[in-house]
Amino acid sequence: MQFRKITIVGVGLLGGSIGLAARQRRLAGEVAGYVRRKASLKDCEKAGAVDFATTDLLATVSNADLIFLCTPLAQMRSLAEQILPALKRGAIVTDVGSVKAEVVRELESIIAKAGAHFIGSHPMAGGEKMGVLAARADLFKCAVNILTPTKKSNPAAVRKLEQFWQSLGARTLRLDAAQHDLLVSRTSHLPHITAAALANLVLNPANPKAQAGLCATGFRDTTRIASGSPEMWRDIALANRKNVSQSVDAFVGELKKFQTALKKNDVKAVEAFFTSAKERRDDWCACCASPSSE
Repeated sequence: MQFRKITIVGVGLLGGSIGLAARQRRLAGEVAGYVRRKASLKDCEKAGAVDFATTDLLATVSNADLIFLCTPLAQMRSLAEQILPALKRGAIVTDVGSVKAEVVRELESIIAKAGAHFIGSHPMAGGEKMGVLAARADLFKCAVNILTPTKKSNPAAVRKLEQFWQSLGARTLRLDAAQHDLLVSRTSHLPHITAAALANLVLNPANPKAQAGLCATGFRDTTRIASGSPEMWRDIALANRKNVSQSVDAFVGELKKFQTALKKNDVKAVEAFFTSAKERRDDWCACCASPSSE
């Protein structure tokens, strides 16, 4: 047992999966969950993600050694301020948000007021289904989990948090928060925006009725992540708007180069576009599958 009590603020897909994995691996004496709606209490019980769930935020946080903020980004500052009276001195507070610089900058100083430690986390895992009933104990197995400690971070707290994620099967990586936000704007945020744009374009009700009927597995697989939480992705896009905007510009530039090749009937350029993409993706997949890649 690594912790006497773990608290999950926001027991959805990610929070619920943390709870399931922690309970299954016996990493905590108790796992508590906070939810906003009473209707969610039954779902938490049904999923078995926590030992107990409540709508009482302070009661959930009280005496917790490790606290996860698993809510939309826009709610985190307010929640951090609300939990201060109940925070245990020396407790570790982290989050699972997809944008780190703003969160770390704001929450590190807030949490420090209670003598606790805030360290940003970003598990690169998830799915298009939402809610605790979609949670899985193996969600983080082999997933990359990024930690974004700062010069102010307590080294022992960072190691403890790192070890916790590794206990869930994740591979941990430490990055500067600003660098994290730049890199994930390309690898995580841009794909969601692209999937959403494709879904909006092709499934527009103004299109002929036959259009949707011609969408097969390629379209389904490419747009799968467009079914994610609109609230969550609104917050992510706005919180990382500078990097996301630059990534969209770069992506549009790639499309325009391809469009130019088409207009010129440039056979070599069109083939090179697809060849380069295949080679780069195949190399990436081989690297991911290789044990030595760790």
